Amino acid sequence: QVQLVESGGGSVQAGGSLRLSCAASGVTQSRNCMGWFRQASGKEREGVAAIVTGGESAGEGTYYADSVKGRFTLYQEKRKNTMNLQMNSLKPEDTAMYYCAAALWYECYRGSLRAESFTSWGQGTQVSVSS
Repeated sequence: QVQLVESGGGSVQAGGSLRLSCAASGVTQSRNCMGWFRQASGKEREGVAAIVTGGESAGEGTYYADSVKGRFTLYQEKRKNTMNLQMNSLKPEDTAMYYCAAALWYECYRGSLRAESFTSWGQGTQVSVSS
């Protein structure tokens, strides 16, 4: 059973940075699509970024929502077996609970992230950005 544990959330002022990490265990598939979603209070869950991990396609299929392009960077630290989301130039509208999730590898190539296609989820980590 895949287990995902997020860390790195917190509170920052607008323009600041945070780095979220997702530690995965119990992954049996050689390739996966690993992603970050966020859900702000009263809003639907939104796909933020995703990347293929494992196998020959590792690092490919990287997806970013338009709202975070140029500000967020997703990368895998193989040594630590973590997937990290570096968030720069944070805005108040980035405030949300952020979730790490895993899906079959081809979900990264759809051009958008569908929450219903991601079968494993972490508990979430809160990001709060003040103006």
